[in-house]
Amino acid sequence: MSQVSTLTERNSDQRVMLAALFTEFLKVSLCSFGGGLVWARRSVVDQRHWMSEHEFADTLSLIQFLPGPNVIGIAVCVGAKRRGAAGALAALSGFVVIPCAMGFALGALYLQSAKLPVVQNILGGVSAVAAGLLIATGVKLLMPHLNRPVAVLFAALAFAGIVFTKAPLLVVLLGLAPLSIAVAAVESGRAQ
Repeated sequence: MSQVSTLTERNSDQRVMLAALFTEFLKVSLCSFGGGLVWARRSVVDQRHWMSEHEFADTLSLIQFLPGPNVIGIAVCVGAKRRGAAGALAALSGFVVIPCAMGFALGALYLQSAKLPVVQNILGGVSAVAAGLLIATGVKLLMPHLNRPVAVLFAALAFAGIVFTKAPLLVVLLGLAPLSIAVAAVESGRAQ
């Protein structure tokens, strides 16, 4: 058994303080310019070992079908897994309260200076960095499944469906999810 899976199992048996959930998701939200999924995964899987890589990927797959930002779903699911409803509320509050106040203040400032070329250049650079972080997280989530060609095929189909056909995410999910479930059922039937 690897050291990371041992740490994850050990941490899954320990009771997490509500303040730790609040603080950790506050840090995630304050670091997550351009999207918190990258930082949430790093925090929950790599640093705190509150979830395994597999659990995180499964949770992310589930919340893809829910409305709203994925990282908020991650915060709620991690909080609920670690401490129930109170944990979900603590993690959600940590992710939302202070960053929302900062967002309102920055939004008001942006509205006053949006036409300045320097502001447009800064936002262009931040967008490129955010895209790179998102791609890196996608690759990390795919890594455990590289030994399963069907999983890689469905990842490629989802990527192509969104990037090349410009299909909405929900359409791609609703099209590929039933198909991937059927293929997984056929594969598990063959394995038995």
